Amino acid sequence: MKLPFFLLLLLALAGCAAPDAVEGGRLRHATLLHIGRGDDHSVVTVRNPWDTTRVLQRYVLVPHDAPLPSPLPEGTLIRTPLRRTLSQSSVHAALAVRLQAEHRLAGICDGGYVISPAVRTLALTDYGSGMQPDVERIAADSVDALLVSPFENAGHGSLARLNIPIVECADYMEGTPLGRAEWMRFYGMLWGCEERADSLFSAEEKAYLDLRRKVADGARNRPTLMVDRKEGAAWHVPGGKSYLAVLYADAGAHYLFAHHARSGSVALSLESVLATARSADVWVIKYGASANLTYASLLTDNAACEAFRPYRERRVFGCNTLAVPYYEDLPFSPSILLAEWVAMLHPELLPAHRPRYFFPLR
Repeated sequence: MKLPFFLLLLLALAGCAAPDAVEGGRLRHATLLHIGRGDDHSVVTVRNPWDTTRVLQRYVLVPHDAPLPSPLPEGTLIRTPLRRTLSQSSVHAALAVRLQAEHRLAGICDGGYVISPAVRTLALTDYGSGMQPDVERIAADSVDALLVSPFENAGHGSLARLNIPIVECADYMEGTPLGRAEWMRFYGMLWGCEERADSLFSAEEKAYLDLRRKVADGARNRPTLMVDRKEGAAWHVPGGKSYLAVLYADAGAHYLFAHHARSGSVALSLESVLATARSADVWVIKYGASANLTYASLLTDNAACEAFRPYRERRVFGCNTLAVPYYEDLPFSPSILLAEWVAMLHPELLPAHRPRYFFPLR
């Protein structure tokens, strides 16, 4: 199978030299991570996403074959590289595959929901629900670290009693696509493939910034954008301070809900969405369903869809997250995600692009 030129370029860039060392502990895009270097150890600090003046967790990374530093810095001690990692999310399992560190995985939670063929092929041990994993089995299987997504004002329940390091994967709370992707450098440190992770991120960064510049220089207009759809009682859209809102702007869109200055999701009434987005140029819907969304099924679900201009003029795109590995492939591949959006909004800028995640509705 021939790979698209854009992907070939990214793979070539990944073989280039790693980026400069972290300066003063600060990364180039990630705001919730700080990496301090010692002679024989590293100290990684994760800031609390909901109160960035506070520390969520601090980790002291020491190689297995190195003596413990004296005095030992304050924080959770992790011997690297990790050998048997439990990833609560398939997102980080997919990243391990990209970093050629899949042999560092002991298992995953919610294995039945994995979409990525690369992750499914690993046949990882399924430790049950991510909300209530099988702690007895985790302990018996000598798991040496747990990769867990934190939530505001929520602990980790029975996992916290296992005396196994819990890595707070707050990457999803970063405010930009590149900020989230840069966390791969931390995971590379944990899995013993730091140089490979640095090189891959450097390639992603260059490809993303080059494409963003191409949009800024070449886009003829900024089409107005509405996203997602009413589900249940509300229509949820990304807030204007979310990393998705940054992505939409970088792709050359005028995001119609950007005035909601929140980093998380915003619940709106149908009436509010109609008032704001009735005359939008483009409508993009991310959803998970057993059958692909069509214009007919969209109208069946909500008769008000006909009131929106992109519905009437057939400018609606959809991404079925149960049919394509959106959540596993794209959090750490922002350049590919940006290319998908540019192709929808400004197809003249990427005439050779072949969509893999977002497709016009039928």
